[in-house]
Amino acid sequence: MKIKFLFFAVLFSVISWAQNATVKGQILDKEMKNEPLPFATVIIKESKQNTATDENGNYSFTMPAGNYTLVITYLGYETKEISFTVAAGEVKVINHILASTGGEELKEVVVEVQYSREKESALLQEQQKAVEIKQSIGSQELSRKGISDVEEGLTKITGISKVESKGLFIRGLEDRYNNLLVNNLAVPSNSPFKKIIPLDQFPTDVVGYIDVFKTFNPNIYGDFAGATIDVKTSQNTKGQTKISFGTGFTTDNNLSDFLLSKDANNSKSYFGFGGQERKLPSGYGSVPAGRINNDYNSSWDVNKVKAPLNTSTGISHSGKFDVGSNNLYYVFATNFDNKYQIREGVDRTFSQGQGIYDNNLEKKQFKFQTQASSLLGLQFKGDRLKFNYTGLYLKTTENLIQDQVGYTRTAVQNPNEFIRLNQYEQSDYFANQFFGSYKLTSDDKHSLNGGISYTRTKYNQPDRKFITGTKISDTEINTQYGSNNLLRQFFNIDNNFHMSGNLEYNYKFGNIENNRNKLSVGYSGFAEYMVSKFRFTFGNPNNGAAPYNTPVNDIDSFIQDDIAINFLSFTEQSTAEWKTKVFQRADGVYTNLLLNLNEKLEFNVGLRAENTIREYKYKSIVDPITNPYRSKTNNNLYILPSLNVKYALKDDRNLRFAVSKTYTKPVLFESLDINLINADGTTELGNSDLENSENYNADLKFEIFPTPKEMFAATLFAKYIDQPIERTILASATGSGQTITYFNNNSATLFGAEFEALVQLSRFNENLDGFSLGFNTSLMLTESKIDLKRPGSDFDTFTKRNLQGASNWLLNTDLKYEFDLGSNCKNTASLVYNVYGERIYAVGIAGYDHIYEKPFHKLDFVWGSSINKKWDLKFAVDNILNPLYTRERGTDNKITIEESSLVEQSYKRGVGFSTSISYTF
Repeated sequence: MKIKFLFFAVLFSVISWAQNATVKGQILDKEMKNEPLPFATVIIKESKQNTATDENGNYSFTMPAGNYTLVITYLGYETKEISFTVAAGEVKVINHILASTGGEELKEVVVEVQYSREKESALLQEQQKAVEIKQSIGSQELSRKGISDVEEGLTKITGISKVESKGLFIRGLEDRYNNLLVNNLAVPSNSPFKKIIPLDQFPTDVVGYIDVFKTFNPNIYGDFAGATIDVKTSQNTKGQTKISFGTGFTTDNNLSDFLLSKDANNSKSYFGFGGQERKLPSGYGSVPAGRINNDYNSSWDVNKVKAPLNTSTGISHSGKFDVGSNNLYYVFATNFDNKYQIREGVDRTFSQGQGIYDNNLEKKQFKFQTQASSLLGLQFKGDRLKFNYTGLYLKTTENLIQDQVGYTRTAVQNPNEFIRLNQYEQSDYFANQFFGSYKLTSDDKHSLNGGISYTRTKYNQPDRKFITGTKISDTEINTQYGSNNLLRQFFNIDNNFHMSGNLEYNYKFGNIENNRNKLSVGYSGFAEYMVSKFRFTFGNPNNGAAPYNTPVNDIDSFIQDDIAINFLSFTEQSTAEWKTKVFQRADGVYTNLLLNLNEKLEFNVGLRAENTIREYKYKSIVDPITNPYRSKTNNNLYILPSLNVKYALKDDRNLRFAVSKTYTKPVLFESLDINLINADGTTELGNSDLENSENYNADLKFEIFPTPKEMFAATLFAKYIDQPIERTILASATGSGQTITYFNNNSATLFGAEFEALVQLSRFNENLDGFSLGFNTSLMLTESKIDLKRPGSDFDTFTKRNLQGASNWLLNTDLKYEFDLGSNCKNTASLVYNVYGERIYAVGIAGYDHIYEKPFHKLDFVWGSSINKKWDLKFAVDNILNPLYTRERGTDNKITIEESSLVEQSYKRGVGFSTSISYTF
């Protein structure tokens, strides 16, 4: 009986399936010489089924037999209705070439084609069609939310949060676990303290869209565990010029009293061209030799001014040239902005094993920052050849004055110790990229794509100098030469070259109508060589040291007078460690197979073999400076498999599964044997013995797209990390002077869930037409186990704990309202909120609990208006809640804490108000 029942059930299912029909086809773009038109909307009028064409212009529906109308639409193009009849079991192919709505609008139509991937709806449709798990954000959404840089924009993507000065955390993993591509080409960081270029240096004007890959594919580098971010620079094809200007005010920052180095208080520094006066005097020679020299051009003085408003300016122009029957498009954009920032709060460290403060200081920082960027883009499109050039220049400067008042090294009896840091930092980044694709056959079955990139970067921290003494009043200190007073540091890294390239062959095969199967074979790799130099001098008294009182902002004349009478001189005390040479290389070959087993099931399986080399040439602190370099090499061959599976449960919903293996390299500074010393006794020390981590990743995702503008997704993910790299505090024999360093732990596991929704609220009530709600959250459980064989591991307070840097939860949400004021004024208002959970900043040792970064709640409001398609106005309120940022010692301490507060760092950012206007013609 059961067998009969099963037989009839199967028979009924087969008959039911056989009664359905399939309609599929390809939509081509007449205005682009019949190239596939991606992201066109295709609707079955009678059943309300809808989908969007994929990157090859293909679409497909399954439906009962009957008479139907196919509706094809695309913004700026004709709307085409095609009536058809389909029989049970029939597969009907309907192809169509879609044309623009008219000759006069042809230029606008072409623009829409090129900009399609910058739109929210198009990127959402691409996410639905892709086999791999990825998310994207385009210039349209960045603009709507009032976002001025890429880093802030990426925090709107599920699982991503930002920590001030520390970059992006993705799936709970901090900067070192992420990787960056620009136009699918590897690029270096321009800071030794960051794994990737700080993305707040990318203004949104130079960006078309950004892809975030949370799962591994063989055509990207294996160095990531959080995500690989691919920034696609703008390739505008519309002839236009745009001029923009903006200004901003932040409470307790702008128009407040502001301390600025005398060297930087000039128009040259205002526009980011200062810093030359801070160079190490040539009298010290090219190699340290304990020389004495006093020919410095940089002043110790500081000017007290009123911080002006923040400003930003930008100009861009794009157009095209005719090249025979083809077009050469070009775009140029340049942006400049400056910002004044004040941070004030406590700055403490605990003495190891004693339960009391080592340092107990009040800190106030004054930062004047500039950022400049320039982009030149060229794009040639022929019948079979597409070729692009991108030249990108980024420059940042930061002038910092930092005052600390309190006591250090447990010296409670001296509560008015004063420490001033006067620091200048500059980074330069210049990339040249050539990339494109070529159809080996006219039907695109055989094709090549590739590119090459050459990048130079420079990072300078010249004449980083300290003054110490005892505070007498707000304007005067008592100081004495010697110890860490008048310490000057010169730190720079020159990336002599960074070259990267890729080349990929693609073969499409299978069904004649769509060639949906694809085999790819390729290479991608990079090589870079850089030199780091760290030199320092001290102001030493020549005939004893007597304390004296001096105005703290006008101390330079006192110092120069003492130099003139030979009472004081600056002597270099750099050691043999002053110079390190670094060579890094990665070479990967891969193969990748995209296979469509049927209309519902797709496989993307691949394998990448990647060889990495990291070589250091260095000298030990005990070596004579003239000794030859020692060498330390880290060489690894990684075999990195990956599998991505997509199953279309229905036309509007997918189930995805992905597994892979990847690896993680340390941040450059983390792996350099450089000890950065501060006058308050704190230091940061690299560790050249760090090993790469190996990561094993798994993801399971369900997603549904009810309409082209809506989406819901739920993801489960897991990671196992072998030898994770973590931040800790180095054990100290005296218990005084906190040293931050880095080490490999034994292993870590991470289990998490992500939920994401984008909903048009009109589905609940027609009065809410124009309102939409975006929401995403991540929940994580992590566990890290210490390596009991690691030197110093017995000093760790816990043998198991959360993974350093990982939040257990985070949340992003935004409420948007789109409305018109008349026919020529389109408006968008957005309220954006995000928060992340508590995470370990540094691992606890000597009986102390860990140092935690506490949750930070951020609420922003953005209103934008477009008038006559020429004027764009924007008003934004940033950080409305203005919460206190805190870094705090945990409460699970194994020793008695004598102090009343566990807060180690705190400050407020202020509430920011900004407005901008742009005109396009």
